[in-house]
Amino acid sequence: MIIAIDGPAASGKGTLARRLAAHLGLPHLDTGLLYRATARALIDHGHDLSDRTAAISAARSLALTDFDEALLRGREMAEAASVVAAIAEVRAALIDMQRSFASRPGGAVLDGRDIGTVICPEAACKIFVTASDDARATRRALELRARGEKVDYGAVLEEIRKRDQRDSNRAAAPLKPAKDAVVLDTTKLDVDAAFKAALAMVEAAFARARAQTAV
Repeated sequence: MIIAIDGPAASGKGTLARRLAAHLGLPHLDTGLLYRATARALIDHGHDLSDRTAAISAARSLALTDFDEALLRGREMAEAASVVAAIAEVRAALIDMQRSFASRPGGAVLDGRDIGTVICPEAACKIFVTASDDARATRRALELRARGEKVDYGAVLEEIRKRDQRDSNRAAAPLKPAKDAVVLDTTKLDVDAAFKAALAMVEAAFARARAQTAV
């Protein structure tokens, strides 16, 4: 069973995906790390993030073992990943890797921005996680402070809005809920409440899938 978790930055989708995967005993893939790793490779080799040829080459040579999360987290890499992710050929180069992960026996949990719409449109459960701009900026600011980074709330809010605009308006796989996704607004939910709501959605989706299989 495939669980697709999509949503904008700092909506809580990654935390939910990790908790659901652990609870259900399924492998988890934060697909955003693929784009961060691609951007990191460009930066490390002195390429501009808009260098389409270099970006495509970096994406095609990527492996799931290339993820050093300590180097891939933070505001700089989030912004860089968003730039690289807007390149259609980069997204195309990473599709097979994501679909291969999703097709593991027993299923998987994947979170990103186009899992339910492009990567796994056949997923049994699709959840689109969202929250208000202010709530997401507050969460991101707290996360950055916890890493020891200096934070300007206004700048964080502006970055989130710019990324939303870029992700939603790009030509390749724009950020949007799948038609059959369930929307989960986490603005007023703490981590435990959001997990409880998401788990109920997953269990309902699995029940529907079992019922259809039994027919």
